[in-house]
Amino acid sequence: MVVAEVLTGISLVKASVDFIKSNISTCQDISQIAGQIDDLFRGEKEVQALRNKKSGTGLGDQFGVDTVAKEIIDARLAAEQLQEVATIVDMRFGHGTWAGILAERAKRIQEAKEAAAKARREQVRKAAEMEENIKMALGIFAIVAIVIGLFIFLMVSIARALEV
Repeated sequence: MVVAEVLTGISLVKASVDFIKSNISTCQDISQIAGQIDDLFRGEKEVQALRNKKSGTGLGDQFGVDTVAKEIIDARLAAEQLQEVATIVDMRFGHGTWAGILAERAKRIQEAKEAAAKARREQVRKAAEMEENIKMALGIFAIVAIVIGLFIFLMVSIARALEV
């Protein structure tokens, strides 16, 4: 299963590179190949993630020369393909275009991470607030129950004292 996942990542990288190579000369702006660049990054990320992932397979599968060699070669091929696209994009749209794409991508990834962290902090804050509200409501309920209980006890005591 791991090999099939690696092939998915590598095949995505190769398909994206082939599309970009064949269409780069007819592109008027970078947005026309943006989807393929996204696929290229996604495929490269899959290859790197699967290279770093420790699967549940046996030690022979994880550390065998065949598996290790495939993972390393696939990762290097993906990096090579990425560099090739960087050169092609820079040649077509001007020096620094690829660096700009990488910088903007890194910025957006960082912003997404920060937004997710902020959402998690807000969720934790709301949960703590809800817990505090529940504790307060239970405290008030307990006090009201005690007061009502004492009132009933007092009334019953007075009623018994009057009967005697």
